[in-house]
Amino acid sequence: MSSTTDAMSPDVRPRPPMSKTGAAHFLSLAAAPTFAVMALTTGLHDGSMSTMLCASDASPFTGMVAMYLLMSAFHLPPWLRMIADWRQRR
Repeated sequence: MSSTTDAMSPDVRPRPPMSKTGAAHFLSLAAAPTFAVMALTTGLHDGSMSTMLCASDASPFTGMVAMYLLMSAFHLPPWLRMIADWRQRR
C-alpha cells in the first residue's frame, strides 16, 4: 500500500505550516497600536453617553481610556520580541 503523498506531484503537495512572518504575526503587531489609537481617540472625545450615565470619576483606572491602555500594554510582547530580535541581528 502506498501513501497518497507519494502519488502527488510536487506542486500539489500540502504546504508546510505558516512561518512567523504570516498573517497571524502581522495581526499580533497590529493590536497594540490599534488599542493605543483607540485610547487616544477616546481620551480626546470623552463626551460619550457612558460618561453621562455612569459615575466614571470614582477612580483613574475606570473608563474606556484605561481599558484601551491596558489592552495596548498586554499586546506589547510581539513588538518587544521583534525589537529584541532586531537588536540581536545588528
